[in-house]
Amino acid sequence: MAAVTTGSGAGSGAAGSPEATGGSTGGGGWRRPHGPLQRYYGPSTAEAAEAPPDPTDINGPHFDPEVFMNKVRSECPLGQLLAREAALGREIRALDSDMQTLLYENYNKFISATDTIRKMKVDFRHMEAEMDDLAANMAAISASSARVSAALQDRHRRGAQLAGVQALLRKLQALVEVPGRLRRWAGTEPARALRCHARARAVLRHYRHLPSFRAIEDESHAIMADLAQRLRTRLREETLDPKELIECVEMLLQLEEPAEELSEEFLSQAGARLEAELAALEAELPAADPSGTATTPPPPASDILDFVDRGSSAFVGTLCQLAGSYRALFGGDTGRLEPFAAALATRYFALLERRLALERGLGDTSLLVRALDRFHRRLRALLELLPAGADAAAALVARAARERVDRYLRALQTFFLGCLGDVRQALAAPRPPGKEGPGLPELLAQLAASVLGQLKAVLAYVQLFTARDIAFASLPYFKGEFCVTAVREGLVVAFVRWLCRTARGFVDGPAERGAPAAPPALLLLLARLCLDYENSTISYILTLTDEQFPPQDSGPAVTPGPALCAEARAAAQRLLDHYVQVQGAAVAQMLRKSVETRDWLGTVEPRNVRAVMKRVVEDITAIDVQVGQLFEEGVRRAQSSDSSRRAFSVYSSSRAPGRYAPSYTPSAPMDTHLLSNIQKLFSERIDIFSPVEFNKVSVLTGIIKISLKTLLECVRLRTLGRFGLQQVQVDGHYLQLYLWRFASDERVVQGLLDEVAASAAHRCLDPVPMEHSVVELICERG
Repeated sequence: MAAVTTGSGAGSGAAGSPEATGGSTGGGGWRRPHGPLQRYYGPSTAEAAEAPPDPTDINGPHFDPEVFMNKVRSECPLGQLLAREAALGREIRALDSDMQTLLYENYNKFISATDTIRKMKVDFRHMEAEMDDLAANMAAISASSARVSAALQDRHRRGAQLAGVQALLRKLQALVEVPGRLRRWAGTEPARALRCHARARAVLRHYRHLPSFRAIEDESHAIMADLAQRLRTRLREETLDPKELIECVEMLLQLEEPAEELSEEFLSQAGARLEAELAALEAELPAADPSGTATTPPPPASDILDFVDRGSSAFVGTLCQLAGSYRALFGGDTGRLEPFAAALATRYFALLERRLALERGLGDTSLLVRALDRFHRRLRALLELLPAGADAAAALVARAARERVDRYLRALQTFFLGCLGDVRQALAAPRPPGKEGPGLPELLAQLAASVLGQLKAVLAYVQLFTARDIAFASLPYFKGEFCVTAVREGLVVAFVRWLCRTARGFVDGPAERGAPAAPPALLLLLARLCLDYENSTISYILTLTDEQFPPQDSGPAVTPGPALCAEARAAAQRLLDHYVQVQGAAVAQMLRKSVETRDWLGTVEPRNVRAVMKRVVEDITAIDVQVGQLFEEGVRRAQSSDSSRRAFSVYSSSRAPGRYAPSYTPSAPMDTHLLSNIQKLFSERIDIFSPVEFNKVSVLTGIIKISLKTLLECVRLRTLGRFGLQQVQVDGHYLQLYLWRFASDERVVQGLLDEVAASAAHRCLDPVPMEHSVVELICERG
């Protein structure tokens, strides 16, 4: 009994002994009831092979009580041994109780099984008796059935013979009644009459040598000939619908009418029916102008989707039905069918193309795409009959898609011109005092965002032509040529190039057309727009287009992005150069008028700076602010160490000497022209109309060079007196004070002003310059 200990006893008596816990179930519960059964049957073969012999395993087959007791006594103290003994006693009592319970339960089951077996023995005896009775009855029944069959065999043979005679009489009666049935059904149910004649025709032909059968056959032929005549008359009716036409021809073929004639009449009637369908579609279209003059057609009676639906259901459906029936009726004879169907399909394509041409506006692109999709889907059945028509249908869909893309291009162009008109109006609109309008950065951002947003919206609309659920999108054209030639090149690249040409048109176009010149601010804004396109927008647009309309590896060549960027940069350069020329010409015009309208010989001694010089400084300051809104500052040539102390406002009245240019020196006594020529030999050449860079300093330098060069050329053409020379000296010193900070190199301003002073001295009759201190005083006071 020591071999059935539990884990609780082992835990309380010998917690640290692995042998004591070897037979426990874990968790301190009682051993499972199958423990004794396992002891009885022993371990399985696999378990016995895997487990090594262990004499201390209380549940193992090799358990040795002596070894186990020696090990427990040597490893466990006295307290644990006593606790172990008490636990074993409790487990023995619990195991006895379980065994008694198991015995009682199994005893009841054994009693029930004994009763069941006893009852089955009694039932089997009754069943064996009943089966014997059943076998005897079946044998008696079989004997009686055999006697009855033998008695009725002769009667059965005679009955079968009479049934055969009766069936033959019925057939003869049916043959006799054939003419009457044909006559009765020929007028009301010709199909039924044909079926009746088809069933009787073979028998009548087989027994035609008998006079009675020949008479029935002749009468039937006469009735069916009359039916064939009525069917031919009906076949020529104009109101015959396709279903009736097919039934009529089918019945005539069953009547063995000539197939050649029937095929001609079938195509003739089908052509008339289909011509009526095409005429109904054409009635919805505006009449073509015979003179060929371009007139605006009236709006169509229905949208393009409804037109395609009715054309597909009425014309295409009818044509497919009639063509399929023609093949079924006349076999593989397609020599007439294909030209017939091709001519009608060509007319239908022409009508649909005329209807597509009425979609002059942009309208709903999704409606157009759905209409073309339905046209292409429903035309597949027709294309099975006309394989050559597939190219015409695909070309029609491709032309419609290209036409819609061209209209989107024109819409983009119109939108851009409208945005330019709004910008131009905003620049020219008068502003109330104290209220400022939108600045150039806001106008530029609004223009760029509007154009880019409109272009992205157009690409989204055009992408409907290549959607996955569109049937014609799987055509090779829409996978390659449409994406590259129509969308990327014909829409995106064409719009960018048109935008650059339009921007350059504000430089070259007005002079050619005699139109008013564009405002300088618009030229500056367009130059910045083209420069932004060159820097980032073109790359973004092309990347977006390639993502939405991926080109094929073997597709047409595309315009590279750098080529478009070069065009945009060239347009920006041309606009900015023209802006410099326009602003420089405006300032130069003021200087020219101020020189040409003054009497330089009879002028009085200068006491102030002339107002035009102040206006020049104010205008150039305004230009500096305007250009600074859109372009970066730029890089100036390094100045002398005290240049930082000269950053002052143009309108400041401070008399600090630091306002002078760092390299400016008072004009020396201008008594020789030779000294001026020698200085020109060693000075840098100043290119007046050189291309400017995309920064504020370069733009202002270009304007100043044009202005001062104009002043120089005007002074060279005048003859001056002493006070005229002194006035030029005062004006030049004033310009030197304020213009040096706007130029990229102050020596440019100094050199041009020195040339102005030298030219004035050369053209002066009494070259006596004013003291430099007096010049400074006048300029500061002014």
